[in-house]
Formats: sequence, structure tokens, C-alpha cells
Amino acid sequence: MNILITGGTGLIGSALIPFLNNHHKITVLTRNQNKVYIKIGSHIKAISQLSEIDFNQLDIIINLAGEAIVDKRWDQKQKQKIEHSRWHLTQQIVDEITKAKNPPHTFISGSAIGFYGRQNEHPIDETFNNCTHEFSHTLCKKWESIALGACSEHTRVCILRTGIVLSSQGGALCKMLPAYKYALGGPIANGEQMMSWIHIDDMLGLIIYLIEETNLQGIFNATAPNPVSNEEFSRLLAGSLKRPHFLRVPAKVLTLLLGEMAELLIYGQNVQPKNIIAAGYRFHYPQLKEAFTHLLRQHS
Repeated sequence: MNILITGGTGLIGSALIPFLNNHHKITVLTRNQNKVYIKIGSHIKAISQLSEIDFNQLDIIINLAGEAIVDKRWDQKQKQKIEHSRWHLTQQIVDEITKAKNPPHTFISGSAIGFYGRQNEHPIDETFNNCTHEFSHTLCKKWESIALGACSEHTRVCILRTGIVLSSQGGALCKMLPAYKYALGGPIANGEQMMSWIHIDDMLGLIIYLIEETNLQGIFNATAPNPVSNEEFSRLLAGSLKRPHFLRVPAKVLTLLLGEMAELLIYGQNVQPKNIIAAGYRFHYPQLKEAFTHLLRQHS
């Protein structure tokens, strides 16, 4: 099958492409074609504009692109950049799908559990609609709404509300490791906020499952079925590295350093992947301790 991937050099995309490339023809939309060839390989076709590809020849689109959420402080300019990078590209893709006479049969588009906004410790799944109206919610709500515009009798749309993706090759875990290795890691604020995570292998497995199970469509929480509190996450991470975790980062300090963006760390969600489990997907790493054991085997 012919597959177009946006965000192909990101954490998920760069890990996904090697699994798909053995059986499918992959095209990556990118702002830096050389980066694609260096990071992934010259066997991948890289394009810089959607106009370079015929949507009538595509079978699947996997839309993972977007300005990083946590790299910079959220001033108004950065918020607009985050929004534009998701909304504008997704709208362009939807427009091309709806114009095609023979459109792709599958459109898998990213979102995040930030859709739910800050929540308490009670479990929530894809049916939950009492969302907290803050930046992460409005960002994801419009992003999803745009993507669902591609849904038709010819094209199914799958939305992935992704949690914290754990990988030894980048992302949140690798940013945490230096502090924990030097015994400077610990819980954030009171540590009671829930962290909904997913092992990179399950993230890839879930996407591949959605590709293969052609009857599936709609919203899917891309999180492991056993979220943990921030306190438990910290304890298990420190234990996997054989380090203490007695330091605690006060909420006021985070807010002072990060501004509004600190809310992503201070508050959480207890998210359950009800829809993908009901569809038959079985997680390889449902428990955080086993996920850390696998990911950190070279660090302990």
C-alpha cells in the first residue's frame, strides 16, 4: 500500500516507518528532506509539499506532525505556532482527501489526552465529555474536528489521543533520565496527579492494528490500561535506575519557570483505552514496571 506520513522524523514517526517500510511504499512530508534521508534512510521518498503527491494514489495517511508542545514557554506567539502546525496541515490534508476521486481509505490523525484537560483521579475513557476548557482541550478539540471532516463512505478516520510516549530513543523519558541518574529526580507537586503513558512499542502496535483492522474508526485513547500517579511513576523510574527519589519539585517553582505550560505537569488524567481494547488490541506493556525494565535495561 502507498502510505503518506507527516511528522516522520518525530519520536513516533521515525520508529514507525521501519516497521511499515518492509511491506508498504512510504512517503514522508517534511520541511527538511535531508533530515529524513539521514535519520530514516534514502529508501524513503521525502516531499516538502502536499502538491507533490497524488492523493488518488494513496491508500493511507498517518498524520503525526505538529510543533512540540513542551519545548518553549507558552506565550501567545508560541500557542499560535502550536495551533497552526496542527490545524493548518490537517485542514490541507482533509481538503486533498475530499477533492480526490479515489481518496485514501484510511486517515489516522494525531491528537492527545490533553483533549480532556485537567482531571482528577477518576478513570475516564473516550466517552468522557466533561472536559476542562483550557488550551490543551481547545487545541485538540479543533484538531480532531478538522480531521473528522475527511470521514466519508470512502475514507475512515481514526483519531489517536496519545498519552506520554515512553521510549529510550527520545521524548519525555529521556528528558527525565539525567536528573534521576544523578539522584535529583522526584515527584512533582503533591505527586497525586495521574500520568497516562504508553510504551513506544504499543504506540506502534496500536497504529499498525488500526491499519490492519479496516472496520475500525473513531476516537482511540493511545495509553496503557494502567496509568499511575506521578508519585508512583517517580518511584518506579528511580527504582529501575537504582536511585533514590526523595526530591520534590514544588508546583510554584514549576509555574514560575514554565508559566501556563506547567499545568501539563502539575495536573493529569486517569485515561483508559477502552475503545482499542474493545476492538481486540492486546498491550505488550500494560504495566509501567515492565515497561521501564524493557526501556531502561541499558541504563541500570
